[in-house]
Amino acid sequence: AAGPLRLPAIQAALPDLAGAAEGLVAAPGARPPRTEMAEELRQAAQLCQRSRAAVSSMFAEARLGRALEAERCMPLVDDITQSVFRNPGALVSLARLKTQDDYSYMHSVAVCALMVALAQQMGQDEAACRDAGLAGLLHDLGKAAMPLEILTKPGKLTEAEFAIMRTHPLRGWEMLQEASGASEAAMDVCLHHHQRVDGKGYPERAAAAPLSQLARMGAVCDVYDAITSNRPYKAGWDPSESIAQMASWRGQFDPDVFRHFVRSLGIYPNGSLVRMASGKLALVMEQHVMALTSPIVKLFYD
Repeated sequence: AAGPLRLPAIQAALPDLAGAAEGLVAAPGARPPRTEMAEELRQAAQLCQRSRAAVSSMFAEARLGRALEAERCMPLVDDITQSVFRNPGALVSLARLKTQDDYSYMHSVAVCALMVALAQQMGQDEAACRDAGLAGLLHDLGKAAMPLEILTKPGKLTEAEFAIMRTHPLRGWEMLQEASGASEAAMDVCLHHHQRVDGKGYPERAAAAPLSQLARMGAVCDVYDAITSNRPYKAGWDPSESIAQMASWRGQFDPDVFRHFVRSLGIYPNGSLVRMASGKLALVMEQHVMALTSPIVKLFYD
């Protein structure tokens, strides 16, 4: 039995999460043979290297004002989709390991993988999973138009700087409008991934129309990767802490989408630090597909 190591509030949130997540059924449809974690980690590590280079090149082109050719992203999205189908935990785990220099690039890769895993968990077909992945890969393109001194600032942003950062969804949407091969779905997620279901957020305080399901998915995936990643101004939160905290933010996320998201990652996502009932500490290594509250762990301290 595993329990959270920090933040007593998690202990109150986890029972509700466990009940909601265990009540969900596995996504229907045939799946490719599942790859063992060790093998998929080897493939995912190579994919992360290719992804970092491809996305950094895409951002550099956008920063120079060159129009994006979205169809050039599809081979990368296809590779990420197939990795997630084989074993979703591998690429999602590795994509969390970002440096300050490559955060923007690897955040896009991580959200792509999280979107594919979530779409698969929600029972969407392979084409829809790829569409979700492309939307995740392109969702933060507008940050290429942000001043580097703001984007990489090691401290808290001033109100004026944050006002500039709040324009990145609109700037990204404008870039995708000019791009070739960018889907309406990708534009929608790019523009609305910082909107909340209660009408708050940005770039619009209250959305003119109900948020699409894909935009709601993008909001969950974007926030999870952001809060679990190390940033210049803060250390990333533990994955299980992040799940519990997100569950407590009433009005921010679509409840049904969030329950599916928890089911796709697990109550204790890979990389979580947990304390066993015996008092020993352990690191979550892999999910148990039939029992979200009983992941495979590695004990490292008695």
